[in-house]
Amino acid sequence: MTDLAPAAEEVTPEQHKRLRWALVLISLAQLMVVLDSTIANIALPYIGTDLGIDQANLQWIVTGYALTFGGFLLLGGRLADLMGRRRIFIVGVLLFAVASLVGGAAQNEAMLLGARAFQGLGAALASPAALALIATTFPAGRERNRAFAVYAAMAGVGAAVGLVLGGWLTGLDDPLGIAGWRYTFLIVVPIGLVAAFLAPRFFDESERHTGELDVPGAVTGTAGLLAIVFGLSRAGEEAYGWDAPSTILSLALGVALLALFAVIETRVQHPLLPFRIFASRNRAVAFAVMMIVPAAMFAMFFFLSLFIQVVVGYSPLHTGFAFLPFSVAMIISATTASRLISSVDPRFLSGVGTILSAIALFGFSRLDVPQGAGGIIEAITTGHLGDGVNYWTHVLPFIVLMAFGMGLNFVPLTLVAVHRLRAEDSGIGSGVLNTMQQVGGALGLAALSTVALHFTTNRVEEVAPQIGAAAKGQLTPDQVGQFAYLSGFSEGATHAFLVGSIMMLAASAIIWLFLDVKHEELATDDAPEGVGVH
Repeated sequence: MTDLAPAAEEVTPEQHKRLRWALVLISLAQLMVVLDSTIANIALPYIGTDLGIDQANLQWIVTGYALTFGGFLLLGGRLADLMGRRRIFIVGVLLFAVASLVGGAAQNEAMLLGARAFQGLGAALASPAALALIATTFPAGRERNRAFAVYAAMAGVGAAVGLVLGGWLTGLDDPLGIAGWRYTFLIVVPIGLVAAFLAPRFFDESERHTGELDVPGAVTGTAGLLAIVFGLSRAGEEAYGWDAPSTILSLALGVALLALFAVIETRVQHPLLPFRIFASRNRAVAFAVMMIVPAAMFAMFFFLSLFIQVVVGYSPLHTGFAFLPFSVAMIISATTASRLISSVDPRFLSGVGTILSAIALFGFSRLDVPQGAGGIIEAITTGHLGDGVNYWTHVLPFIVLMAFGMGLNFVPLTLVAVHRLRAEDSGIGSGVLNTMQQVGGALGLAALSTVALHFTTNRVEEVAPQIGAAAKGQLTPDQVGQFAYLSGFSEGATHAFLVGSIMMLAASAIIWLFLDVKHEELATDDAPEGVGVH
């Protein structure tokens, strides 16, 4: 093995300055991509009212973005390898910025949903290119570890900041008369333009690797991923579920297309997805675990944000601020992990991280609300069902613990996933990692939504007659139904957290049993394409 990466101490002050700016650009791009996965969530009711979008279609503002983002990641990663990572990065962030501008100016449902789809496509081009640029721009060791730490931290920071910005911008009293929800799209436009403008200054273009684009593989692979993500999104919706014909058909079609994709990849000279990237057991373990870990984080944001709004009674902006400690703790934990990885093996860091996350999710599963009909009526008629839930003692400690677990997971697993990839596979390797996160998050959220829906339905059926009897005619049927639903949602959310905790323990077991790479190995890189800065 040849060590082509200089130690961090060998980087000159001028090179260090350029690396710092390169990291700023990558961080901006990653923040932009993650931010838009949550920033519009709180604005959905206002968007629906302004554009006349019915409740059934509102969720496609979120799902449409996730669908194209997850579906086109492999293609985006391969295009970065073939056409140049800097070039595809610039194309991706520009497409994202233009689509965001269109979304902010949308006049109808079709225009907005189309803009969200193109935002997802832009993200699918920019995200794997950004991750590959880290691997080929930053020297192995301390510099690269720090870059990956910042990149990983943006995943949690962007999601939490998105909730805060979404709540604030949606309620903005704008003197120009522009609806506040439009700013949730417009705010990322300057970020994308700045990143695209400065990229040529701080990134060298990567070598264009030989080979033609695998068109049959691109069509079947992308279509298969789109069908899978679509099916998983439907499975997690109350109106459809796992047994809906559209869900079953979409998942079956996705599996069939991905099976065909696998056959094609073994027979073409330049495959879209070279299966050699899975040859490393450690990389395969990292990919597998990175399907589970984001699922738990997505579930925490989804269920906890709803719980503290509809059950505890927080306003949208208050809810966003409740997640700010997650961002701070995520930055601290990711920075700590980037320093520890120089002297501690990834198995220990990620193993501990998954255990911390499992404990946090278990803590959320213990959130307590009144169970009896009388207690439910008394709690809601005098305040909120979750008035007994204290943020400082019942929520905050586990938000912080979850963030520390995520930071300890993302940094070492990302390093392991892209370590020693061939230069010509760097983009697609990053695309696979991002795909695992997106598809894993969609799968996990769909599965946990099914768990939550099951317990919610059972609880509503059980408690509604009890509430009606205890109220003795003092409540309308709608009020009885509302109270029963709040109790049922609490039951469903806490069980979803419990199952999520079990998922994280399974991920931890995979890490402790199968991950076997030493921290010394991550300090070198034998990639044939140099990582020096010019």
